[in-house]
Amino acid sequence: MTTNKALLIIDMQKGSFTPQTPRYDHEGVVKRINSLSAQFRALKYPVFVAQHDGTGSGEFEKHTEAWENLDELQVKPEDILIDKYANDVFYQSELQEKLIQNNVGELFVTGCATDFCVESTIQSALTKEYIVNVVKDGHTTGERPNLKARQVIDHYNWVWQGMIPTKGKVVVKPLKEILEEIAEPK
Repeated sequence: MTTNKALLIIDMQKGSFTPQTPRYDHEGVVKRINSLSAQFRALKYPVFVAQHDGTGSGEFEKHTEAWENLDELQVKPEDILIDKYANDVFYQSELQEKLIQNNVGELFVTGCATDFCVESTIQSALTKEYIVNVVKDGHTTGERPNLKARQVIDHYNWVWQGMIPTKGKVVVKPLKEILEEIAEPK
């Protein structure tokens, strides 16, 4: 029986946060992710940090500055680093194997970009029957041709809340509620 919780941080990389690709509430999202990851580590739950590896594509080439995580994102030696190769973090990566090894049945999802990598990873996790907790204020994206970034984020939070997954479950909550729910017993 898979009982552990895990935090998944998606694509909080320098190449996704440039002057040409500004992200909504960048600093606030990073602070909230750092707060949640600290709580997960304190509770001995695994923290997975997924980085897009675009080796051979000319973008997000591994070990380049664009591939690196944001300096302000707190990544610790005990975190589990995952190379990802498509929008869906599960696609041809070690994520599923590592989740099984860590007895994870419940994922808390954060990162960039709401409408691409976060969305496709949530959909994939649900088909694998995970309980998915979307951190409502823990993901970000940029402006889109027909929508402001805030509208995209609000839209996807609404979509995820209304989903009827096959066997998994999806919940959308702000960081404050999640921290209260997973807090260590006193």
